[in-house]
Amino acid sequence: MPVLTRAPQTLKIILVTPAPAGSRSGNRATAMRWAKMLRSLGHRVRVQPTWDGVSCELLIALHARRSYDSVRRFREAYPERPLVLALTGTDLYRDIVVSPDAQTSLRLATRFIVLQEKGLEALPPELRKRAYVVHQSAREVRPRKALNSCFEVCVSGHLRVEKDPFRAAAALAHLPVESRIRVTHLGRAMSPEMEWEARAWMAREPRYQWRGEVSHGRALRLLGRTRLLVVSSLMEGGANVVSEALIAGVPVIASRIPGNVGMLGEDYPGYYQVEDEHELAVLLNRAEQDPAFYEALHFFCSARKVLFEESRERESLRAAIEGAPIG
Repeated sequence: MPVLTRAPQTLKIILVTPAPAGSRSGNRATAMRWAKMLRSLGHRVRVQPTWDGVSCELLIALHARRSYDSVRRFREAYPERPLVLALTGTDLYRDIVVSPDAQTSLRLATRFIVLQEKGLEALPPELRKRAYVVHQSAREVRPRKALNSCFEVCVSGHLRVEKDPFRAAAALAHLPVESRIRVTHLGRAMSPEMEWEARAWMAREPRYQWRGEVSHGRALRLLGRTRLLVVSSLMEGGANVVSEALIAGVPVIASRIPGNVGMLGEDYPGYYQVEDEHELAVLLNRAEQDPAFYEALHFFCSARKVLFEESRERESLRAAIEGAPIG
């Protein structure tokens, strides 16, 4: 295992993310944001979908399983150089348990990044002392006036199984008839089956609207006008859309999974049990009808907002690449 040493003042860094250029995936957004931050710290950074073999002083790889080949080849070429592995939700809560490639990436990495505090608990105990929590930041969004015609709720994320994407749509049937809640869903369907299901939900539930994939700027503007964000995922490494909601001042209702609890805190009042649309509907109805509950969501989200500021993410990232002492 390479010796952990502090980085020189300027490093040549290659940042590997499986998401290709032009992708609007969370991994790509994270990679591009980190590259910008690292350049602001004086480092030279290239972002690649796979390591091209060109020499660098540090490799940062997003995704243990999908970046395995880059991790393996870099370690074979440079056994003493630092390699920082950033772990996603599917890494932490599935792949490092069942995938030999992900397990090998863990063994070969020098240091680790997780995106929320609970991510540390998913790592083997012997690796936690080399893991850094880097909360993802989000840019400020100009506040927008909420729609008067309804109580708009946002779901933002690509349509795939891990996101449990239609749980908010299913909850609509369990709301009181007088409810004014409408769900606006943003995100690309990752399969023809998911697109068919989204269109089927719109056909039978007029209060649900799937907008498909939109630009990041438009997604932020739509988020900024909504009353609530619903994060219904089955697994998350640390959803950047939660950061965006907190920075925008939009309260969150989320499935009780480690990735959400690690971002919003153990005592947050806006959790429902995974895949339970009845409990989700109860929380949505409380948020619409009970001003004290809605203000409590606002209060807890505002208290967590400081964790997701850009300066904090940049300093946490600096510590991770330099191997600064933890704790």
